[in-house]
Amino acid sequence: MQIAQYQLDNPLILAPMAGVTDRPFRLLCKELGAGMTVSEMIASNPKLWNTKKSLMRSDHRGEPGIRSVQIAGAEPEMMALAAQHNVENGAEIIDINMGCPAKKVCKKAAGSALLQYPDLVEDIVKAVVGAVDVPVTLKIRTGWNPDNRNGVEIAKIAEANGIQALAVHGRTRACKYQGYAEYDTIAAIKQAISIPLIANGDITSPQKAKYVLEHTGADALMIGRGAQGNPWIFREIWHYLQTGEILEPPTIDEVQDVMIRHVKGLHQFYGDHMGPKIARKHVSWYLQEQADGKTFRSTFNRIDDGAEQIDVLNRYFEQKQQAIAA
Repeated sequence: MQIAQYQLDNPLILAPMAGVTDRPFRLLCKELGAGMTVSEMIASNPKLWNTKKSLMRSDHRGEPGIRSVQIAGAEPEMMALAAQHNVENGAEIIDINMGCPAKKVCKKAAGSALLQYPDLVEDIVKAVVGAVDVPVTLKIRTGWNPDNRNGVEIAKIAEANGIQALAVHGRTRACKYQGYAEYDTIAAIKQAISIPLIANGDITSPQKAKYVLEHTGADALMIGRGAQGNPWIFREIWHYLQTGEILEPPTIDEVQDVMIRHVKGLHQFYGDHMGPKIARKHVSWYLQEQADGKTFRSTFNRIDDGAEQIDVLNRYFEQKQQAIAA
């Protein structure tokens, strides 16, 4: 899988997710097998560039691999400026968000709301591609509602105006994250364009990954919610695609090591006040499949001190180890 001059380590990409794909999580997913990661979306409005949230979202210090930064907005000139600003700050790929279904994004006619306006899509793509010397990619949905799946039209506009790779989530804007992703439209888009296509939506296992690749003919896969609490999904999928074998799940020791490092990374990145708060949702995702997870999460979510969070997590895993040994 290649995006312009950039060769990915493998065709598995961590999707940009607001409030999730911060630097600590990107580092972890890259370590555990992601071929590329994409940062959380950054608003195109210059007034927001120097806010604490935007500065943290654009922080790529110490990250290996290709630095892809997603920008969101609805005004071509502003999107062009945002692209230039992020390239000046180290972005090696600019990704345009036309896939987010969130109300606060769509009410500004940004994200997936743009799919209703093909002329505006073209203007934004032209402006961004013309503003920077790095590859520009685009993330879309299959359309704006099930009766208006215009993904093929948007994909052709994207390719004709210099987009180097296209990611498609298999739902419409109206579907949000409800129901199931459909892949027929993604397959139709793949047939209509020659740039690399990245399929996205409901990829939660190695078997599903293989199915989506075969059904759509996609060049790569983008994994979002399937990686929450499960950064191992990248190595598991890549192993299965290469060998046809299911990789052994991580040991309890490795789960403990990864979780503790992740939580410590969040504490360090966000600080003593916000770090423990943000750690709660990640710990909740990690423990979703555990029988005792709900009770433990209730305890963990009341802890505001970072050091105490680490102590409680270590005790939790010690009890797990004792139960296994018994």
